[in-house]
Amino acid sequence: MSIQFNHPQFIWSAADLLRGTYKQHQYGDVILPFTVLSRLDAVLAPTKPAVLAAVEGFDPDAEPPSAMLRVRAGHEYSFFNRSKHDLKTLQGDPDSLEENLRDYVNSFSSNVRDIFEKYKFEETIADLAANDLLLQILQHFAKANLHPSVVDNEKMGHIFEELIRKFAEASNETAGEHFTPREVVKLMVSILLANEEDLTTPGVIRDVYDPTAGTGGMLSVADDEIKALNPSAQVNLLGQELNASSYAICKADMVVKGQPIDNIVHGNTLTEPAFKNRTFHYGLSNPPFGVDWKQSRTVVTTEHEVAGFDGRFGPGLPRVSDGSMLFLMHLISKLREPSGTGEPGARGGGKGAIVLNGSPLFTGGAGSGESNIRKWVLDNDYLETIIGLPTDMFYNTGISTYVWILNKDKPKDRHRKVQLIDATAMFRKMRKSVGSKRKEISEDNIVEIVKLYEQFRETEHSKIFDTTDFMYRTITVERPLQLNYAFAPERIERVLALKSVEKLGEDAVGRLRDALERADQDSIQDAAGEITHSRTEFQAKFMTAATAAGLALKPALVKTIIDELGEYDENGEIVKKAGKPVPDASLRDTENVPWDEDIHAYLEREVKPFVPAAWIDESKTREGAEIPFTRHFYKYVPPRPLEEIDRDLDEVLGRIRARLEQVKA
Repeated sequence: MSIQFNHPQFIWSAADLLRGTYKQHQYGDVILPFTVLSRLDAVLAPTKPAVLAAVEGFDPDAEPPSAMLRVRAGHEYSFFNRSKHDLKTLQGDPDSLEENLRDYVNSFSSNVRDIFEKYKFEETIADLAANDLLLQILQHFAKANLHPSVVDNEKMGHIFEELIRKFAEASNETAGEHFTPREVVKLMVSILLANEEDLTTPGVIRDVYDPTAGTGGMLSVADDEIKALNPSAQVNLLGQELNASSYAICKADMVVKGQPIDNIVHGNTLTEPAFKNRTFHYGLSNPPFGVDWKQSRTVVTTEHEVAGFDGRFGPGLPRVSDGSMLFLMHLISKLREPSGTGEPGARGGGKGAIVLNGSPLFTGGAGSGESNIRKWVLDNDYLETIIGLPTDMFYNTGISTYVWILNKDKPKDRHRKVQLIDATAMFRKMRKSVGSKRKEISEDNIVEIVKLYEQFRETEHSKIFDTTDFMYRTITVERPLQLNYAFAPERIERVLALKSVEKLGEDAVGRLRDALERADQDSIQDAAGEITHSRTEFQAKFMTAATAAGLALKPALVKTIIDELGEYDENGEIVKKAGKPVPDASLRDTENVPWDEDIHAYLEREVKPFVPAAWIDESKTREGAEIPFTRHFYKYVPPRPLEEIDRDLDEVLGRIRARLEQVKA
């Protein structure tokens, strides 16, 4: 007799059978794949006779044409199983159970076998058999009727998500290894769906994509929220995941939800992107924070250099130590371009939400890869909003995090605008922390943040800027090289230590030393003084001394020696080359000039009053962009009055003195 249930308690109770033989962190490795197997078995049961009839005559070792078997299995499903067994009949032959179960699993179409391979299910079967648990586990799951008529796709999806959560708890692992906090995902999805008038159109179709799908939590929440707004909506969930275990869980979750099984792909999004010729209505991602992309470097760099802006990484490449901005560019590339059709229910450009740490906001100066990427995002008006989240929101990190909202089809009032929302204080403390997660965003907090987004007004927690407010130019300010010259002993030693001088040979170096020291003595006796500001006069003195010593030096070496005998002096003669001042590298400086200001006007106002001889080397001017989120919400708190601090100190010192007196007594 089958058991009907509305929660995963019965399924997870299989842990009672495993207890003692398996450790807690291993329960999910058994329960999750068996849950998937039970669901698939129930889903395919009505069409099994037709599939078995269709495979008659085919070589048992060769897979029949997939299209034909899919038709026999039912147009609704993109997978099949050609085995004569099912979970109930497998129990009839306990002696051959291990072999028959392995055959049953291997008889699934390749797109389903992939799930069990990633779960390493054959190893699980062998291990259960070795511990005399295989039949008991199989009987347990055969009792659960998971047919869609009993447990629909939505309910099955929630059951599987609950099992994933229990698995994370049982394994005592950082939950962040498995999923993004659900309330963060709900906030992201709520923002994406806000003001989406076409979403209520009957039968509307929406594609949701996650390039870092993990266990599928973001896709599941998006599905739930869209269906809550429009039960008749068709939601296609697609994603890619690198970690084999997370991929297996995600793909299995999508299967039990009734999604096409090929919608979840295993692989590296950066080097082997799935769905190459497809874009999506919505994109969601929580890429790994601060993880390097060394292993992907060759492929990513080649795409950047060869494909340019026709590829994903045309704007630039971030430093190898953090690849999060690569995922940002990838996500943008997968959002739909505005259609311009105006058809009911046909949304224009795609919208995306991605979780990033603080680094992508400001890391890298003008001309760096990170800065170029930010400027490209702003230039193309893709960035709509950035939401600053509270710290301690994620299971595996307590750092500050930000949600970037991307939109390829902004409303008119948001054109060339960026909204910053400070939600860092919008949270409630958890009764019990989980890993690094000590705070959570409540339903009321989500409503408040979404309201700030929808209203798009300047408030204490919402600031609105032009895209160019975050752009700037970095100018290089040069000052002329001004030197005084002297044949001082310490300067002579610097000259003699030059490699170009050492190459002259011991004899020539000795004569050069004599010449310089003689010139030093002559300078001391000179009425004009030991130090001169005239390079021409000083060089003439040096050449006289060098000639007297029988030295014939090349002009380049003479210049090097004179430079080494010089030291900075603001009253010194300006060194020139080809009639133009030579810049002093030691005095070189840079200035960031706001985007809408002329760099020369800035120089005249901000620099020249203090350094009249300064100029801009325009060949070194770089364009940059940064988003100083925290600065725009900073509130100055004046220090306490000194009188108040002194009073508190006196009170503390008084208590200390009183206690010391008590000790003495």
